[in-house]
Amino acid sequence: MKINCLGCGLKVDLAANYDDYEGQIKCFACGAIMEISTQEADVRAVRLLTETRLPSAERPFERSRG
Repeated sequence: MKINCLGCGLKVDLAANYDDYEGQIKCFACGAIMEISTQEADVRAVRLLTETRLPSAERPFERSRG
């Protein structure tokens, strides 16, 4: 199961032990902490709790705004 990090957009691959999970995960790329809820390997909710701002040159994916 994969989710997109809400801080940097990186696809985070979750292991099978997250198939039925409620709690926090941390993006290994940007350090953002998200609260997730999954049920039977389906993502039910993702919420950004904290965001670590990386310099734009170090961000894995930059979202265009505009």
